[in-house]
Amino acid sequence: MKRLHREYPILEFDPEREAVIEPHRVIEPADVPKHCVVTFFQDVITRLQEEGQTTLIASLSSEIGTHPVYELAVDGQRVALFHPGVGAPLAACMLEEVIALGCEKFIACGGAGVLDETIALGHIVVPTAAVRDEGTSYHYLPPSREVAASPAAVAAIERTLKRHNIGYVLAKTWTTDAIYRETLAKVQLRRAEGCATVEMEAAALFAVARFRGVTFGQLLYGGDDVSSDEWDSRRWDKQTSVREKLFWLATEACLTL
Repeated sequence: MKRLHREYPILEFDPEREAVIEPHRVIEPADVPKHCVVTFFQDVITRLQEEGQTTLIASLSSEIGTHPVYELAVDGQRVALFHPGVGAPLAACMLEEVIALGCEKFIACGGAGVLDETIALGHIVVPTAAVRDEGTSYHYLPPSREVAASPAAVAAIERTLKRHNIGYVLAKTWTTDAIYRETLAKVQLRRAEGCATVEMEAAALFAVARFRGVTFGQLLYGGDDVSSDEWDSRRWDKQTSVREKLFWLATEACLTL
């Protein structure tokens, strides 16, 4: 048996490719698009459903219920679409299963807290890498401070934003499991190492994508402000038009991969 023991369990990375439960053993491949948008905006998904633009192509499940995967036709091209849930563990599992279905090229879109108050509400941030302050990524990659997004995905996002003359910030993001433990000292530390945003999934999603050999990038929009000792929600989750625009930008970028 391998000697994996370390002082802290989270550092006991095992490079073995085969796990006891493998996604391809529990998920049957399906006729799904290679391109897939991962969106945290359930309001956008609901609107697309109500407008009759989506077709259900798979139904995944967990203890919290079913997790639908949809297909959308955009300018004659097929693109898959799903909500990954909230938090790194569930998002990673969802990504694993959608990869097992057959999707290969991913762009995600979501909101994030800002660590710099000058990043306006709704302004776009493109993460080049995520600081790994969560637990899931450590089961996919050896311990390290950060994990990068796929360069091809970042380039596709940048080309799309420049095509539409949309301003954006290129920066690292801080992925954490504990939204109620974002202390001022940690905010200052993350800012010092180049993080512009904080969220709960990017590091895990980037790590899963690298482990499985798929392409993955993400678009975030500036949401609540956690840059000082007094939190400002800025009503970040009510920015309907921003969320819809970000979704379509993500879709456009994804289809160029």
